[in-house]
Amino acid sequence: MAGLILACDFGGTKLSAAVIEAELLDKPEPAWRGHLRRLSPSGASAQTDMAAMIEMGRELLAGERPSRIGISFGGPVDYKSGVVRLSHHVPGWENTPIQRLFADEFGVPAQVDNDANVAALGEWRFGAGRGVADLLYVTVSTGVGGGWILDGRPYRGAAGMAGEIGHTVVAPDGPLCLCGKRGCVERLASGPYMARDAAIAFGMPLYDVSGKLVAEWAEQGVETAVAILERGARGLGVGLGNAANLLNPSRIVLGGGVTKSGERWWQLVRQTAHETALPEVQFDIVPAQLGDDAPLWGAVALALLEQTSQSN
Repeated sequence: MAGLILACDFGGTKLSAAVIEAELLDKPEPAWRGHLRRLSPSGASAQTDMAAMIEMGRELLAGERPSRIGISFGGPVDYKSGVVRLSHHVPGWENTPIQRLFADEFGVPAQVDNDANVAALGEWRFGAGRGVADLLYVTVSTGVGGGWILDGRPYRGAAGMAGEIGHTVVAPDGPLCLCGKRGCVERLASGPYMARDAAIAFGMPLYDVSGKLVAEWAEQGVETAVAILERGARGLGVGLGNAANLLNPSRIVLGGGVTKSGERWWQLVRQTAHETALPEVQFDIVPAQLGDDAPLWGAVALALLEQTSQSN
C-alpha cells in the first residue's frame, strides 16, 4: 500500500486533521507527516467547520493527492450512506452527506463514522487494543460513549447505535439524566455530571466546579467528592460488567479525562465490572494509549479497513 491517507476529526469544540504515509503504518511507531488542530470559532456552523477542515487538509497535503480519506465525526452518523444525522454541539449538520462532499472535494474515496466507533478502531489497530479480536472501547469524559470491535470488525448495530453504554441504566432509582432516564452510566460517571453534583452539594456555582476538580478533592480526602467519584466508578463498572456478559470482549479500553481520576477510581471500576460479570466471562480493563489522537488514528484505520474490504 502506498500514498497518503488524510485523517479528519470533527469534534464538538475543535477540529483536527493529519496526514500519514501509508507505507509507514506497519512500523512499530508510525508517525504523522503533518498534524493540525484548531478550535472551532464562536458561532461555528456546519459550513464554517467544513470549510476549515478542507482548508486544513489542503494545507497538510501541500498540493499532493491522498489515496483515501477517513473521517471521525462527533455525533450520529449513518455509516452506510456516509451522512451525518446531526451534531449536538454545532448547528447545521442535519443530514449532511459529508462522505460525498469530501470525496468530491479531493477526488478520492472517503469514509466516515461517529467518533466513538472510530476511536475504537484506532485503539484496536494502533493502541491499547492491538492483538485482540474482540474489544469494547469506552470514553468517559464530557459524556460516556463506546464502540465495539467484534471478530476484528466494527460492530455498529442495526441503526449505527451500538456502543451507547453511557445510557445503560445501572441505578433505576438514581438521578435524572438528560436523556430522560434515571441512573444512566453517563449521569453517574461523566465529568460534568459529577461536577454538577459536587457544586450542588457544596453550594457553589456550577461553573466553578469541574470533573477534574472533583477528582482532586477526592484525592485530598474530601468525603463528598470521594462519594461522588466512587459512585461514578461503580456505576461505570456495572455498565462494563453487563456489556461483558452480553458480548464477551477480551479487552475493554477506557479513555477520556475522567480516567485520570487516580488509582482508586481504576480499582473500583475493575472490581465492580468483574463482580458484575459472570465468573466465566474473562476480560481485562486497560487505559487507552492514543489520547486525543484516537479519532485521527481511527480515521486512518477506517480508511485502511474499507480499502482492504474493496480489494478482497
